[in-house]
Amino acid sequence: MAEDLEHILSQLSQPDNAVIQQATAQLKQAFKDPAIVLALCTVVIGSTNPEIRQSASVMLRLRVKNHWKKMNPNDKESLKGVVLQAFMQESEHFVQHSLSQLCAVIVKHETPDCWPALMQFLTGSTKSSNPHDRQVGLLLLSKVLESNPEPFKPHYTQLLQLFSSVLQDHNNPTALYYCILTLTTMTPYMGTEELNQMRSVIPKLIIALKHLIKANQDQACEAMEVFIELFESEVSIIVPHIAEIVDFCLEVGVGSDTELSDSLRVKTLSSLAFLIKLKSKTVLKQKLVSRILQAVFPLLVAEPPPGEQDPEDQDDNDYNMENNNPKNCAAQIIDTMALHMPPEKLFQHIMPLTQKCLASENPYQKKGGLICLAVLAEGCADHIRTKMLSSVLLPVCQSLSDSNEVVRSAGLFALGQLSEHLQPDVSQYCADLMPMLLNYLSSLSQAKISHVTKAFYALENFMENLDIEPYLPTLMETMLSALNNSENLKIKELSVSAIGAIANAAMELMVPYFSPVIISLKGFLTSETEEMRPLQTQSLDTLSVLARTIGKDVFSPLASECVQLGLNLTDTIDDPDLRRCTYSLYSAVSTVNPDCLTPHLTAITTIMLLALKSNEGITAHLEEDKTFVLLDDDDDDDDEEETDMENLLEDDTEADLQDVVVIPCFVENVRKDHERQVVMGILETMNSVIKSCKEAVFINPAHLKEVSHVIRDVLKKKTVCQDGSCDESDGEEQQAEYDAMLLEFAGEGIPLVAAAVPADNFAPFLNDLLPLIMSKAKSSCTVAERSFSVGTISEILQALATVSGGRQVAGRLSTRLLPVLVAGVKDSDAEVRNNSVFGLGCLAEAAGPIVKSDYPTMLSVFSNMLTKESDLRVIDNLCAALCRMILSNFESVPLEQVLPALVARLPLKADMEENKTVYSCLTMLYNKSPQLVLHNIIHPGFFCQSLIFLSDFHATLTSLSEEQQAKIGAAISAS
Repeated sequence: MAEDLEHILSQLSQPDNAVIQQATAQLKQAFKDPAIVLALCTVVIGSTNPEIRQSASVMLRLRVKNHWKKMNPNDKESLKGVVLQAFMQESEHFVQHSLSQLCAVIVKHETPDCWPALMQFLTGSTKSSNPHDRQVGLLLLSKVLESNPEPFKPHYTQLLQLFSSVLQDHNNPTALYYCILTLTTMTPYMGTEELNQMRSVIPKLIIALKHLIKANQDQACEAMEVFIELFESEVSIIVPHIAEIVDFCLEVGVGSDTELSDSLRVKTLSSLAFLIKLKSKTVLKQKLVSRILQAVFPLLVAEPPPGEQDPEDQDDNDYNMENNNPKNCAAQIIDTMALHMPPEKLFQHIMPLTQKCLASENPYQKKGGLICLAVLAEGCADHIRTKMLSSVLLPVCQSLSDSNEVVRSAGLFALGQLSEHLQPDVSQYCADLMPMLLNYLSSLSQAKISHVTKAFYALENFMENLDIEPYLPTLMETMLSALNNSENLKIKELSVSAIGAIANAAMELMVPYFSPVIISLKGFLTSETEEMRPLQTQSLDTLSVLARTIGKDVFSPLASECVQLGLNLTDTIDDPDLRRCTYSLYSAVSTVNPDCLTPHLTAITTIMLLALKSNEGITAHLEEDKTFVLLDDDDDDDDEEETDMENLLEDDTEADLQDVVVIPCFVENVRKDHERQVVMGILETMNSVIKSCKEAVFINPAHLKEVSHVIRDVLKKKTVCQDGSCDESDGEEQQAEYDAMLLEFAGEGIPLVAAAVPADNFAPFLNDLLPLIMSKAKSSCTVAERSFSVGTISEILQALATVSGGRQVAGRLSTRLLPVLVAGVKDSDAEVRNNSVFGLGCLAEAAGPIVKSDYPTMLSVFSNMLTKESDLRVIDNLCAALCRMILSNFESVPLEQVLPALVARLPLKADMEENKTVYSCLTMLYNKSPQLVLHNIIHPGFFCQSLIFLSDFHATLTSLSEEQQAKIGAAISAS
């Protein structure tokens, strides 16, 4: 059989496809024969062709991986001997590599102690005076330890002594490479003793990497991964060496050696960014910030070679702004600093460099300064919003009209970043910025695609909190023109995406444009050509947005057609992105006209279940020829495991499945994970689960206690990631901004829980949590803390108004919360005042008549505010709060005095979401006392001022009787 097998393997290298197909079929048949193991061993030992020896070792590895449990003990021991013999006598490195992977599979099934000959060989070869023997031994060691690192732990101390010696063997770069790979694998499994031993190895490691870079940059790039593992180590062994590591990264990443590849520079700079992320306090303490910035800024502002452009300035539709190159890595380092360092400490170093760049006449200097402002926006958002928004926006605005397109492009990117992260404050500058953006978008066909992409990015972010109505006609004219007239598919795709963003901001104001938009989208949605696919998927996404925003009456006639469209597309086009979009479309349609989905539920759920079972998008990185992957189909062990799992799932009852490790998993990781960012991500995910699933999350009563207690622990700073003892620099000032974000994520969960369970169930936990929230409302706290405190209190009260028992709980809490909210309306910051006014309205709504004795106090506060307040959003929320008081207990409100004052501030100017509250109040009052309403509201000029809300008002009128509608209509005509 061995001779036949060698012949079959030799045919795989033939140029004839028919021969290869026949050989592959023969291999699959032979692979099922138990004798295949012995035959492959014979080929591995005896073939004179190294390619065949390698192929045989790959096949043998697949057989061992899938059938080890079925092999008898004698065959296993025989196989171990043959493999080790083959490895020792092999002279070709690529065959040794495959054999080492075969050894690794065996070690994964059995501990190294069960293979004494392997351990003996590793000990002898790695300590050999022969350089080649050391290379071979370290290759094998790296592979077997990577496959099963835990059983090797008793040998770690001995291995570290070995590596300390190997790392000084600078004339043997291959040995250095495999030594560092093994260190990388070992590091996460080392205990305190081994890590302390590792301290003395780090300087030798850095020197070894420098020598490896000279010998093989690709291997050095891979070996650099050792830094990531060391940085993540719980025992901070690298702290004494951080300055040395920073210098090494800067020397490689931004040094003058022109022989170094971009991929190596990128890997090194990315390692530096990761170091800053995990050890920012030490970087600050050791005064390395200035050194790093002085090194990376020249990279950030570097001009490309003559006649070339930076990738982001090229007119390349496929370019990704996050493509890795050294210049982008420099920006990522600054971004990481902004996310993980206190702004006050960072800005003293970075702003002088940035301002110098912005003042330069050199376009690439200006570009570098603008990119710097852009990447600071996320991590330093609060600092910029409250202390330097206008000074940051000014150079960005100026850049949009710069004569150099490189500067304009960077300015558009910066504006997009600022618009995304500095909301809602950045919207104050809409009068300055929107005309610039609209002017830029008016010449879409002449602009570079890369610039147009950034312009749309800025526009979509800027619209998030914008009063869009004044700009809506121009925006839609521009977008529809692009859809109908542009030949460029990318511009069409961007325009369709922008229409979705506009619809989110405009809601029912989009009704006049709905028909032409749908006409344009239909042409894209039915296409079957590959080049139209991105535009088609974006059109589906925007169609989903329109379904959710345009209004049920307008969209409902299209609902059935949309469902059929989605089913037709998934039947005819095999594309995962397109299927994802159809799922979103079904979800959107279900909010408009759920009945139209009923006939198609079987088809829809079948597609979704197949998607859940699919391994699409999950790729295996195999080094072998694809021919051998086919042999993996014959995987009996895996089939058995899959069958067992299916049986297990079938046996589970619904009650068992309701109690799955999700909430407990969230809770445990919030408490124990060392990474603030990870904990924030977990809290955000937990909040999303609670928001989506509501009471289902708390079917198990223990979950309410677990979630409440973990929120309490975060607010008390008792989790591991908030414990200074887990950081190497206990004496350093806390990362205030990052810690504040962590508290906010925890606080956001409280109103979500309050809205998901009966109030009486949550009340005991709420009593424990409220003092922690209220403590952040003190005048000595920061603006962000005060805003967070009163905002969270307000959302809790709003949630209590929606659940059973909420009124009684809100009433009991009113004596504690009223003073906090009243103090908040006198705050110097508009956002704090806004949240406090909203909270007072929510208190009146949630507690109802229970707090009627507090109405005089609340009305007095509001009366004083009306004479002094200038912020439009605060005034709008004040109007809404008065309306909530009236809706909850109108008998306790002196309407003769309050209603004229309320109407005088209408229509709302900034917070359009409160229109529903205002019009609900006016409708209720009209039903109760029409004369009072008509006298105060229907007067000349009011409806002229309120034209902006006529669509909302007409929607409200439809809820009245015909007689009432006639009276209002006559009054409108008279005015």
